[in-house]
Amino acid sequence: MIFEIQDTAQFKQQALQWAATFEVACCLDSNHFKDKYSQFDALIAVGVRDEVTANAGDAFSLLHKFRQRNPGWITGFLGYDLKNEVEQLWSTNADHLHFPDLYFFAPLHLIVIKGQQVEIISEQADEVRSYIEQQPPVSSSTVQNIRLHSCFKQTDYIETFEQIKQHILRGDIYVTNFCQEFFAEDADINPVQIFSALNQVSPNPFSCFFKHYNQYILCASPERFLAKRGNQLISQPIKGTAKRGHTPEEDETIKHQLRYNTKEQQENVMIVDLVRNDLTKSAKPGTVQTDELFGIYSFKQVHQMISTVTCQLDEEIDAVSAIKNTFPMGSMTGAPKLRAMQLMEHYERSRRGVYSGAIGYFSPTNDFDFNVVIRSIFYNASDKYLSFQVGSAITHDAVAEQEYQECLLKAKAILQVLGATL
Repeated sequence: MIFEIQDTAQFKQQALQWAATFEVACCLDSNHFKDKYSQFDALIAVGVRDEVTANAGDAFSLLHKFRQRNPGWITGFLGYDLKNEVEQLWSTNADHLHFPDLYFFAPLHLIVIKGQQVEIISEQADEVRSYIEQQPPVSSSTVQNIRLHSCFKQTDYIETFEQIKQHILRGDIYVTNFCQEFFAEDADINPVQIFSALNQVSPNPFSCFFKHYNQYILCASPERFLAKRGNQLISQPIKGTAKRGHTPEEDETIKHQLRYNTKEQQENVMIVDLVRNDLTKSAKPGTVQTDELFGIYSFKQVHQMISTVTCQLDEEIDAVSAIKNTFPMGSMTGAPKLRAMQLMEHYERSRRGVYSGAIGYFSPTNDFDFNVVIRSIFYNASDKYLSFQVGSAITHDAVAEQEYQECLLKAKAILQVLGATL
């Protein structure tokens, strides 16, 4: 069923509300950001027709089999700790969220929104449209009683930062992404309202609401991990963050400073080199190229430095293998990749779980698009445990106090919608 709508925002909100009444749902929202790789404005997958759940070990193999069994639309997430399957790694840090390392589902109902056109793919398309349009309006709201705790006090963070920097000075690594968790116990939230508020405060091109039974991911990501369009792979790593200005003139000054900041350029180019290397595992020889280096893109909360790396996919490499060959994304690991992941497992105090993993979809044409799960709230409704993590890059020229403040800048929108302070 295809039809036109007048109020896209209202229909999208009503569809999200209806989707959230199911045990499993995924809403991918581009927030009207468009690039040449975009395929829709929003995609909402609802209900389970088939599903696969796996932890690191044979997760990618199970996903490959699931994909063969379900060649149409599927959506799902890849947790960061799938690194333990890709490399000889392990995870022993605390995990209070208990997401699986991998989950994908083939939906009962699928809604695709492009501009003012809606397509509902379902055996009950008429009923689905009716259910959505009958949803009463629900306003987004903030929560005032979230008491946050941190795994690192600022002094602990700075001390650990300096220990990590010693590894850079010794030449063990060149750059790494050091992450810290903020959490609340006995948190009682309405995930749909919180996501709607987050999506208003920080609308980003790879935002996502994911309900996995009693677990929720409320994501406001600006970053694409990996996409496939035909036989082309596209990765767009982010390294480099700056605050928004109070005036257009101040904004332009900050953007210029970010673009020509030596430390930010160093971070970015190191990860671009890593991504280029990762893509060679799936590329036709000689096709890996950097389409854009040090691009500056503006979002409601921050400016970001984003580069674009592409290649032509080798015909012998299937789509799932192409993802595995680049996972986890370099922007959240560091370089050299393996040693950086080993060190962060040692210095960080929480398992990352889905944070710094990826959420996305496979289409019937076997294209796919996955984000980097950052700027996200995670909620286990059964245990009432709420968590978010933030990280920043450590390089030779990084300054601990500045990186700690960058973490708080990245958490600004989340703190606002939770009505919480640190």
